[in-house]
Amino acid sequence: MKNYISKTVQDLPPSGIRAFFDLVLGMPDVISLGVGEPDFVTPWNICESGIYALEQGYTSYTSNKGLYKLRLEIQRFLKKKYGLNYNPDTQILITVGVSEAFDLAVRTIINPNDKILVPQPSYVSYGPLVMLAGGVPIYLKTDGKKDFKLTPQLIENNCDDRTKAIILNYPANPTGVSYTKKELEALKKVILKNKLLCISDEVYCELTYDFQHTAFPSLQGAKKNTIYLNGFSKGYAMTGWRVGYVCAQEDIIAAMTKIHQYTIMCVPIVSQMAACEALNPATDKSVDQMKQEYRRRRQLVVDGLNKMGFVCNKPQGTFYVFPSIRKFGLSSLDFASRLLKQQEVAVVPGTAFGDIGEGYIRISYASSYDNLKEALRRIERFVK
Repeated sequence: MKNYISKTVQDLPPSGIRAFFDLVLGMPDVISLGVGEPDFVTPWNICESGIYALEQGYTSYTSNKGLYKLRLEIQRFLKKKYGLNYNPDTQILITVGVSEAFDLAVRTIINPNDKILVPQPSYVSYGPLVMLAGGVPIYLKTDGKKDFKLTPQLIENNCDDRTKAIILNYPANPTGVSYTKKELEALKKVILKNKLLCISDEVYCELTYDFQHTAFPSLQGAKKNTIYLNGFSKGYAMTGWRVGYVCAQEDIIAAMTKIHQYTIMCVPIVSQMAACEALNPATDKSVDQMKQEYRRRRQLVVDGLNKMGFVCNKPQGTFYVFPSIRKFGLSSLDFASRLLKQQEVAVVPGTAFGDIGEGYIRISYASSYDNLKEALRRIERFVK
């Protein structure tokens, strides 16, 4: 029988997260610390706004670029928070989560065989989506002994005439690492020197704990070279609403909108109406409460793992820890598989985020405090 499947798709590895979590299905007593899913319900004022939108008959398509009201709210939010000024008519596009925003970004900028720098460990979608767009991901292997932080020298060493862009994700999935303004300035200098576009995925910005988050395009001279990605899933507990957005120069947004209008058309209007309410200052209290609870859980998990003998740095953001398991003598996949089967705790093998993740696992603390305490008890039994 003739093979009709694209060779690019054939050669694409399946998601390391999803492949592993197929094992979890049918195990009702498992404590899942794997998927990046906030355990909080979306704040009520946001839900109510979505319900009210339905009651008022908001069931139609919107502009391809998204509701003007939402784009205007995003403009105001970014101006107030970071001093950024994006034109809601030409420089903001509403997308189906940050996942679509990233997909559109790479499809828009990549010509065949363009190189895109992808720091590792990295979110599972980055490399594969670059490949699907016809590009070549160049993986920058960061150093676990230095908190997996990207350095200017690592960027410089991997640039050549075919290098077009770099992906910057902070606070980072899976490591939780983030960057101070001073560190970002150093990265910006080498990015601009090599005339790279920076695709900056900052969806976890609201979950930065130890210092103030700095948006990459807010750095002097960086805005023109930045495709800024953000959304509502993580900080506002709105994963199922599927609303993200991208801000960039007019020509890039116009090109991304072309692809968007042929594939997605628009984000559901009810979700967009709810997202407008998320940016209402009335939501700030709920966001802060969730952040404080994540901070409490972070301390519980980091302290608990280190007491057991893991090497676990305190993440600066997100709701993940990325501890080393090397002292236990198992591969990442073996450790995660045996922990699941023997103690019914699900974590993600570090290799799901690139080869550099061998010797690590990712644990999400976006689960209840009680669940985390029980999971830590089970993990302690396992490592003993």
